[in-house]
Amino acid sequence: MEKDYKKAFASNLRLLIGEMSVNEFSKKIGIPQQTLSRYLLCQREVTLENLCKIADYFDEEIDVLIGRKQ
Repeated sequence: MEKDYKKAFASNLRLLIGEMSVNEFSKKIGIPQQTLSRYLLCQREVTLENLCKIADYFDEEIDVLIGRKQ
């Protein structure tokens, strides 16, 4: 059974962003708002570069972000 990493990432990203708007977060991190929205809607796979930006911003492990670890 293959794990759906896009769904896990979207869920974890939603939790980390919290009350911040997607637009506000996109400006802080330097990823276009439309791209972040597509990640949150599971319409696009996150690039390695953007995954690293997000992990660094939240000081979180990539494996946690994509749901491989808790």
